Amino acid sequence: MSAPRSLKLHAAVEKRQLKSPFHITGYTFTGFDALVVTLRDGGCIGRGEAQGVYYKHDNPPGMLAQVEALRDRIEHGITRMELLDCLPPGGARNALDAALWDLEATRRGLPAWQLAGIDPPRPLLTTFTIGADEPSVMADQARAFGDARALKLKLTDDEFNAERVRAVRAVRPDAWIMVDANQGFTRESLSHLMPALQQCRVALIEQPFPVGRETWLDDLHCPIHLAADESVQDHTDLERLAGRVDTINIKLDKCGGLTEALAMASLARAMGFDLMVGNMSGSSLAMAPAFVLGQQCAVVDLDGPLYLREDCSPGARYQDGMIWCPEELWGGGLPVAA
Repeated sequence: MSAPRSLKLHAAVEKRQLKSPFHITGYTFTGFDALVVTLRDGGCIGRGEAQGVYYKHDNPPGMLAQVEALRDRIEHGITRMELLDCLPPGGARNALDAALWDLEATRRGLPAWQLAGIDPPRPLLTTFTIGADEPSVMADQARAFGDARALKLKLTDDEFNAERVRAVRAVRPDAWIMVDANQGFTRESLSHLMPALQQCRVALIEQPFPVGRETWLDDLHCPIHLAADESVQDHTDLERLAGRVDTINIKLDKCGGLTEALAMASLARAMGFDLMVGNMSGSSLAMAPAFVLGQQCAVVDLDGPLYLREDCSPGARYQDGMIWCPEELWGGGLPVAA
């Protein structure tokens, strides 16, 4: 006889519409799908959301198929550590991992941060992201983000990047600014742009070069700190980036969930990297597990819900440039209404 099922799994793809188109190098987004996983154990519920990694063709329909293929194993009971061996890094594992964290918190009546062994959470300063656009449009958006104290500017592979950065700095002389090329630079274009970045007091350059071109970082004279995003998916990528970048951007969709992210963060710190937590967009449900990781990070980029036409409820709170995820949103160890 088979073992009794201990969990009930529900997984579905949901639509997320953006308020306006969002531009980065090589892509324009108007909306996206999300995989939402719910696990029920009697009166205890755990939820998780993931978007996947679009540039790796890790999409929610495929993620849903991965979850459904594992349904029997999940419903007979699976631990977060067992999940690491059952699914590869990516969105499917992230959604399930988040649901398992949330479920465990509810079962034990303990918040996820306590289960993770970290200090009580505090509000986090987060970047507000501005998509690559005409310099005047980006300046208008920077001005509209009146509460933002940190801005992330998307740049792209054209000749207008210096004007973009200067336009934003002119209207926001007070803000901390980083730029994200999304693999759009060459060594030559970065060198040409560098004087403008220094003049505008840019603090961090994220993923300047394409994946596979990490050797372009060798012997690169860059007075501004560098961060890796697409070049670092999970802990197996850390070693080849040692000495090449200063900061590692950990995203739960990339590495496959908070369980791997916390282990990855510990290893990255031991190797001398600074930490950044990012997102692949998503509702507040997707931000909440990353908010736990963000307590250990120097740079936080968890602004995804700000660009959605409609967020989940309850949602993350954004005030004075900070994000706060309330306990009733996710991982608070509190019962969730059916």
